[in-house]
Amino acid sequence: MIRKIVTAALVVLLGAAPGCKIVKNTTVVVTSGEAGDDARISALVSESYASKLLPLLTQKAVDIATLRAALAKGLETAGGTPGSGEGSAWSFAVKGVGKVVTQDRTARAAHLDLDTDGDGKADTILQLGPVIKGSALRDIAPFYVFTDFRDQIEFAKLSRALNTTASASLALPDGDLTGKTVTFLGALSLRSATDPILIVPVSASVAP
Repeated sequence: MIRKIVTAALVVLLGAAPGCKIVKNTTVVVTSGEAGDDARISALVSESYASKLLPLLTQKAVDIATLRAALAKGLETAGGTPGSGEGSAWSFAVKGVGKVVTQDRTARAAHLDLDTDGDGKADTILQLGPVIKGSALRDIAPFYVFTDFRDQIEFAKLSRALNTTASASLALPDGDLTGKTVTFLGALSLRSATDPILIVPVSASVAP
């Protein structure tokens, strides 16, 4: 008897509101702790990469030749962003033009080796990825603060996500680029003034 009454009540309610429909709840719940890292990092990168990080790099970037000359006088005086801990790397925003001397575009850590000073020798490495070393894109930005993250693991995930986004945004032509001229904008980290110039590019284009 009770079942019949409930059924009848539902029929009346549905019949009284023919324009209504049941909408499935699509709210995404982000799990706290490590289980929710991917969702939180993805949201942060989506919110900040194009709107904050790219303008910052564009504003702060120095020409590769200017940076190299500054590094000759010492890492601490070259105008970079210091790391948070003792012995941490300094990060620099950099731009420039170079000719491709050699390349490896088949490895997961794909890269272009550039000559940026005209001596015919490679002096700068553009990391194309998808595997990219370093955390320069994260560490150059003052709005990515370690204490805002749960721990070092989550902070490292941010660095990888930024590198992955940068790699995916590159649109270089297929084929052998040896001898081609490449214009780039990106960031690099150095622990000493004599470290290799290993750049994480956020843009790279080949001259026609």
